[in-house]
Amino acid sequence: MRLSQIFTAPNQLTLLRMVFVPFIVIELVDGRYFRALVLFVIAGFSDGLDGLLARKLHQQTLLGQYLDPIADKLLLSTMFLVLSILHKIPWKFTVLVFSRDISILAASAVLFAIAGLRDFRPSIFGKANTFSQIAAVFFVMLLCVRPERWIWITRTVFLRATFAFTIISALHYVLLVQHRLRLHTHALAPHSSADIPAS
Repeated sequence: MRLSQIFTAPNQLTLLRMVFVPFIVIELVDGRYFRALVLFVIAGFSDGLDGLLARKLHQQTLLGQYLDPIADKLLLSTMFLVLSILHKIPWKFTVLVFSRDISILAASAVLFAIAGLRDFRPSIFGKANTFSQIAAVFFVMLLCVRPERWIWITRTVFLRATFAFTIISALHYVLLVQHRLRLHTHALAPHSSADIPAS
């Protein structure tokens, strides 16, 4: 992996999104929810922009494929954790989000170590889960700024959507991994047979 990949515009935006995280946390802890919301929106906007730039500028890199989901999980997991500590998100949602992410991270590391599998692009359910998490965090903070009933209802809907998609995407990931492992095993089978000397 070449060091020059770090300096592409999309990867710089992704790194910037990671830099935003501690500043959002500081604003939340200090009770400045409007400022935290603005920073979160900017971070979310950079998430869409880096993908767009990668495609338009033909700067899709291997580093970006790993860095982008890491930045997303760092931002969202941190938001869920801090907002739960501040009693803005029930702990059951945060525990479920963390359990899924840690399990997927551990499984990916093991599969890479034992089988060399590295293609773990997010599925449609994974993308839906990420969207519902972003929307849930947005409306949780917006409710702190403007405590209105429609915002509370929308926040509740997206938290429940996050709960559902977290479970669905985790189950789909298990099936996806099993499928890729079978393909990997079949691909290695001819080579293994060729190594056995004829009797």
